[in-house]
Amino acid sequence: MKTLKIFAAAALGLFVTACGEDFLTVEHPTASPLEEYFTTEEHLEEAVIAAYDPLEWFDWFSGQYNPVNIMSDIMADQIWVGGSDRSDNMFWHLLMNYEALPTQTISGIWSDAYSGVKRCNDVIQYIGWTTDATEDELKLAEAQARVLRAYYYTIIWKFWGNIPYFEENGSSDFTYPQLTADEAYDKIIADLEGAIALNALPMKWTGENQGRVSKAMAYMLYAELTMYQNDTARLGTALNYMKEIISSGEYALIPDYGVLFKEESEWGSETIFDINYKDDNAVRSYNWPNGAGGTVLPRLISPNAWTGDAIHDSGWGFAPIRQSTFDMFEDGDTRRDATCWNVGPANGYNPRYQDTGIFLEKYVAYKANNADQLADGDLNFNNNLRIYRYAETLLNAAELVVRGYGSGDAEGWLNEVHARAIPGTTVQLSLESIKEERKLEFVGEGKRYWDLVRWELTNDADGIKASAVLVPDEFGYRTNTWSSSKKYIPIPQGEIDSASGKSNELKQNDY
Repeated sequence: MKTLKIFAAAALGLFVTACGEDFLTVEHPTASPLEEYFTTEEHLEEAVIAAYDPLEWFDWFSGQYNPVNIMSDIMADQIWVGGSDRSDNMFWHLLMNYEALPTQTISGIWSDAYSGVKRCNDVIQYIGWTTDATEDELKLAEAQARVLRAYYYTIIWKFWGNIPYFEENGSSDFTYPQLTADEAYDKIIADLEGAIALNALPMKWTGENQGRVSKAMAYMLYAELTMYQNDTARLGTALNYMKEIISSGEYALIPDYGVLFKEESEWGSETIFDINYKDDNAVRSYNWPNGAGGTVLPRLISPNAWTGDAIHDSGWGFAPIRQSTFDMFEDGDTRRDATCWNVGPANGYNPRYQDTGIFLEKYVAYKANNADQLADGDLNFNNNLRIYRYAETLLNAAELVVRGYGSGDAEGWLNEVHARAIPGTTVQLSLESIKEERKLEFVGEGKRYWDLVRWELTNDADGIKASAVLVPDEFGYRTNTWSSSKKYIPIPQGEIDSASGKSNELKQNDY
């Protein structure tokens, strides 16, 4: 099901994403000053929708391919980088080896996320100008903007740690104070708590509004933040939020993992939050990368020069699945084939660097998935990017109970996920079994690396942590071992240079 539709305004860089065929028609906002234009609820809603738009740009922005899930997972232990050779998207290879440089880093993610922050700040400013909206409408706009702002900041914070943070636009020299990672966390979590306290979001959106942030999405973001920070003072609250999602009855696992990443399952019972893409009348292009449409992710990760069948489409051979990842699934685990398309080396395609013959089935390119686009086929696949699924809710809850932050049916939650994958089986409850289930459940979804790093910091004694797992490999692709000094990557050099000599200079991270 595709519900999120995108329209574009011609001025002020306002790109508007709507959640239905006739959701709104965007007027030209330069017909009057901003403080006059954004006085109606209709126009405020345009700004809210515009704040969603940068979610769709991470895969291709500022001249870079950098889908966040892949940029996270290449730093982990389940996929390789691939491409034509080590010089192809070199910054990916450097990132994988924990040797990113200020001049060779994922600067597109930085720029895109801050674009989102700026638009969220705009919404909150415009709320003060709006005169014809009800209190509930204003609260709903504010809650969406603040949750989105916290999401954008979370991405920047996890990669870079020590980041500029601002909740109002308009610094005289367009720079803002740089906070330490802990200071930034305090700001992000407080903002998210404020958004939740407004009590304006439904637990789940339906119909044309699917694609907006919900209370469940805010709760999942809260759990992600607090569990990554190991904020022991808030982990009990995170558990209560997971239990509230579970007890709401609004979400459930899709019974068949094999169809979980197909279009038929988009916005299904398991979806808590997706980034929505579409190919119907999609006009995203290299000349207009912020236009309405799809994603380039399937093109990036599919086999090059594919001729093996008429169903799959060709790609560029990035992010091949490691053989060890395929081998970690036991026989009968339905997640294996739904995750790993095991073509076999050079079977109907041109093998590229680090080729294993195994590709990420969750997002692999199918010809039908960009058949209705109107511009560049590379950028217009309709595969939604899964951000939060109900399976993660269950595993978060189980982990938090086992770690001692409250009570609940941790064994039942763990085995609900496990038995969906391997029907008729159970596993014994332990922290190690929960970690193993996450390892199997979320391949290619951008979870694994952050799990390994946060488990490093919780001092769990099971050895499943970054410094024990992220080590040189037998093939010589990764030659460095992860260490705490590698937790944050270098800030893009262009950002350092642009702030030089201004009121808020940026200090570069150690690298």
